[in-house]
Formats: sequence, C-alpha cells, structure tokens
Amino acid sequence: MKKWIIGSLVGAIIVFAWQALSWDFLDLHKAEHKYTPTQDQILSTLNGSNLEEGTYVMPNAATMKEQQELWKNNSGKPWAMVVYSKSANTDMAPMMIWGYVIDLLLVILLISILVRGGLPSFTGIVTGSIAVGVFAFLWEPYMAHNWYQVSWSSIMGHLYDAIGAWGLCGLWLGWWLRRPVNP
Repeated sequence: MKKWIIGSLVGAIIVFAWQALSWDFLDLHKAEHKYTPTQDQILSTLNGSNLEEGTYVMPNAATMKEQQELWKNNSGKPWAMVVYSKSANTDMAPMMIWGYVIDLLLVILLISILVRGGLPSFTGIVTGSIAVGVFAFLWEPYMAHNWYQVSWSSIMGHLYDAIGAWGLCGLWLGWWLRRPVNP
C-alpha cells in the first residue's frame, strides 16, 4: 500500500509538472489558442446576444431533421465551435489544486490497471503507461480532429503530453513499484 501511495503522489507531481512545462514553458499547445485582432468585436457580439454558458457549434439546428438539412446546405461553408463563459475566472490556485487532485486520481487508476494480474516488468509498466496516455489522446483530442476537423497542429500538443507525461510517469512507476520492499 505504501508503494501505491508514494508512487501515486510522486507520479501525480510528475504529470502535473509535465502539464506546466507543456502549457506554460514549452508552449506545445499554442496552435489551440489562436489570436484574432477582431476578438473584442466577437466577444462584444457574443456578450450582447444573451447566450447561456456552454459550447456552441454553428451552424446548428434544433432538431435532427433540421440538422441533416443544414449539413447538406452548409457543406463546404464556414462553421465555428465556440466555448462561451460570461465571466473569466483568472484565479489559478483552485484550478491548480483540482488539476493535481485529478492527476493523482489518474495515477492511482493507472497503477490499478497496471498491477491487475501481478506486477509487470519495468518495460511493461512504461509501455502500459504510454499506452494509457495514447488511449486518452485517441479518445478525445484525436476524435475532435476526426469529427470536427480540428487541425492536426492543434492536437499535436496533446500527443506530446500523452507520450511525455505518461512516459515519464511510467519510468517513475516502473522503477518505484519494482523496488524491493525494505522492512
């Protein structure tokens, strides 16, 4: 149990540190957050439209029947996905704490998956960790590329994260979990 606890706490620090490097220092996600000089006008229009907070795909329709007609009529035309919030939350502390808690939960789940059937080899732990990261990448960011034609450059940071964060975590867990227990 001690190995799981320490392995999870340190593994979550590794994953969290990778996220900080990836987003803040290496800028691997720059392509996801493009700048437009018309941002003030767009935000003013959105704010004045009485939108509820949420994610919008435009154009869109109220019913599936209307949506099918809309798809036919808008093939090849511009479209947009907008995530709208009425108020920006710039207090990073709660988000960072919650981010670490989520990373901790993910590492606990990873260890649980990896050791089901016995403790795998060091290589098994590392490749299993990377496989879980790539699984997560294929499930969400790559599916956005597939279904919404999100540019490949916009999802590359997530692929680097899948391999980098979970590869480093796997290296740690491979070493830590396979160490002999000291009395």
